[in-house]
Amino acid sequence: MLWCYYPSSLTKKSPFIRIRENMQTESETLFIAEEDAGERLDKILAKVLHTAGSRTYFQYLIDEGKVLLNGAVAKKRTILNAGDEVEVEFILTPELTLKAENIPLDILYEDESLLIVNKPAGMVVHPAPGNWNGTFVNALLYYCRDKLTVDHPIRPGIVHRLDKDTSGVLIAAKTAVAQQKLIEMFAGRRIHKEYVAICHGNPGAGSVDAPIGRHPKLRQVMCVLPEGGRQAITHYRTLKSHQTASFVHLEIPTGRTHQIRVHMKHRGMPVLGDPVYGIDSLNARLHLERQMLHAYRVTFDHPITKKSLTVTAPLPHDMVKLLEKLDLFFSLEEFDKFR
Repeated sequence: MLWCYYPSSLTKKSPFIRIRENMQTESETLFIAEEDAGERLDKILAKVLHTAGSRTYFQYLIDEGKVLLNGAVAKKRTILNAGDEVEVEFILTPELTLKAENIPLDILYEDESLLIVNKPAGMVVHPAPGNWNGTFVNALLYYCRDKLTVDHPIRPGIVHRLDKDTSGVLIAAKTAVAQQKLIEMFAGRRIHKEYVAICHGNPGAGSVDAPIGRHPKLRQVMCVLPEGGRQAITHYRTLKSHQTASFVHLEIPTGRTHQIRVHMKHRGMPVLGDPVYGIDSLNARLHLERQMLHAYRVTFDHPITKKSLTVTAPLPHDMVKLLEKLDLFFSLEEFDKFR
């Protein structure tokens, strides 16, 4: 069985696409649908991945050997067949470079190896097609200058991600050694991640253990996918509930794309404000512009010193305001003291 959700803003005619979750490259893999057979490769890429770039941009990627067709380097005039597998690796063009930008950072912790910030909602973590500027990486380059010794064309210092409209704790590495160790720690589930969210309904306390994968039709959407999905586990506990909403604490041993948002939707208690997995009418009534999800705290052993480190990000103003409006405000300090 497949559990998936179809936001009205997304088309259901896209070919089946899955994203390779790889911290070392920014790539996508798609399978060509029957309706797109007989089209040229560059035209299809521009059509399907239109948010990533123009037809000229995809022609550039093909010329640079960054597009594979059934495992072999592709040519832009290639005519596609149904079922063809196309892998695209996104790179900067000569006209595009990573620029240091003077974007303020809310720094929670810093030493010679790490920088941990409280990422605001609305900030993209790293440059990607459609968001080459104004990201956390651009801010990181400006703030660290020559102290950032990680050499990566698109993701210098990045070891994990938060969705654009999820706020909270974000860790970055300032050295190549720290970056590699932190990536391994995230992969090995040695970094404890805690979130808080404002959800519709009252989920109570429990766990969701349901694999997550890319939706077979909608490239922007993840879903619970028993066949072919990757293991995903979310533990949740309601801190306070009032009428039709709850303030919820969540812990995720795994870190799949949109995991909390998908699992709470699957549980029947979606995150308020979520434009993809939430309830549109309720979001509109509450005038919410982003999902009410916050990366509250991380706990881990420092990758270099091995000392235990816990870093907490205070709740953003918009979440505090909504908690007060819904009579859900709850002292997380008291929760930490007695749990």
